[in-house]
Amino acid sequence: MMKNMGNMMKQAQKLQAKMAKLQEELSEKTVETASGGGMIKVIANGKQQIVSIQIEKEVVDPEDVEMLQDLILAAVNDALAKSQEMVSGEMSKLTGGLNIPGLM
Repeated sequence: MMKNMGNMMKQAQKLQAKMAKLQEELSEKTVETASGGGMIKVIANGKQQIVSIQIEKEVVDPEDVEMLQDLILAAVNDALAKSQEMVSGEMSKLTGGLNIPGLM
């Protein structure tokens, strides 16, 4: 019984080290989305941080600021969703599909 416990602890420590490395790698990985036919581009990293927003001049209309806000909001939300999908995918590869509470 004790031998199994020790083995499980070693496995958990290995997994923890791999997770830390993966989290570091994910902060370097990015996803890009666009809205408004490519007029707004947003890039997010694996830490769910927005790292870049590009807005084409043609979409900036002082008469319709609400449309611009909606396009930015759509692109940002899409980028964050894609970032979360990327993280989930990488995590499930690492954990072999096990759902381990508290890992992300």
